[in-house]
Amino acid sequence: MFEVERREGVVVVTMNRAPANAISEEFLAGFNRVLDGIEREGLPRALHIRSALRFFSAGADLKEIGGRFGAEDGVRDMLRHVAAFHHLYDRIERLPLVTIAEINGPALGGGLELALSCDLRIAAQEARIGLPEAGIGLIPGAGGTQRLTRLCGPGVAARIILAAEAVDGATAERLGIVQWAVPGAELPARARALADQVAGLAGPALAACKACIRASTDRAPDGYAMEHDATRRLMTTEEARKRVSAFLESRRK
Repeated sequence: MFEVERREGVVVVTMNRAPANAISEEFLAGFNRVLDGIEREGLPRALHIRSALRFFSAGADLKEIGGRFGAEDGVRDMLRHVAAFHHLYDRIERLPLVTIAEINGPALGGGLELALSCDLRIAAQEARIGLPEAGIGLIPGAGGTQRLTRLCGPGVAARIILAAEAVDGATAERLGIVQWAVPGAELPARARALADQVAGLAGPALAACKACIRASTDRAPDGYAMEHDATRRLMTTEEARKRVSAFLESRRK
């Protein structure tokens, strides 16, 4: 599910859960184990997250989500699952090193939220990037409403979240969602060069710079608590149940 490669100053984590790197409970636990190993072996200056598949990540595993709607303890289980997303993404965000997301293909829902937890994002111009959760009666509840707004402002966040618009990588660069957009054929080499550039810098200085940048925008976690509460409420609505079921049924055809 994950391939880990170390080179001078860089750890590359390649996600490989076919067909679309859907983020399941197993995926979250596996990613945490990868981070445990990286921390045990010594932190690099750059962590480069990429995909071996044509998707960066299609987001949360909708089969798991769909199963929770029919379960007696589904709401509580869903909230526990959302908390696991937050734990991983908060952990990535707070690492004292530079994190880089190489977005080669669709990064949707929880997949985009994973990329938003990274410091730097470089995308293929052709990639599709979005937060479509409102279309199935839910919200981007793994930090998406907070991180995207802080990154790009409420106007861009409203466009992506409230209109459920997926944009290409070039548009994402113009909106500030990613810092670079390059032709897909050039992406692997450009992302590697970026990671190597970061790895050539001073590790303690990078950690200090990252902490200072974060301090300029850090706020009380009220927005994350609101995401958690909204997920709990939406899980009990008939509309969300119907929309998730209809979406899963369309995927089977």
